[in-house]
Amino acid sequence: MVTDVRLHVPEEPTTARSAWRDRVLEGVDLVEVVTGPGGVADWLWSRWRVLGSVGVTQADLATIADGYRRELWLWLIGERTWQQCCSGLIGRIDRRTGGPS
Repeated sequence: MVTDVRLHVPEEPTTARSAWRDRVLEGVDLVEVVTGPGGVADWLWSRWRVLGSVGVTQADLATIADGYRRELWLWLIGERTWQQCCSGLIGRIDRRTGGPS
């Protein structure tokens, strides 16, 4: 059984970022953009499926991302870099799983 994983900061999803930002600016709730189908959490799950090996489900990742949505919004509008945003999210996941990702 895997008890520890190390997550990488994936390549920034620049095309998706623009689409997600535009959806919010068009009136879609940020929660939907972060946690809904085709949103930020889905995109991250497709790159971090290894989280399942330490008991984190896709729904868990969506919940964690939802709690981090303010920072994700700041990234979407260019106030945070992808590296800053993703590293902070990885830190939240670390605390949730009890170890470094």
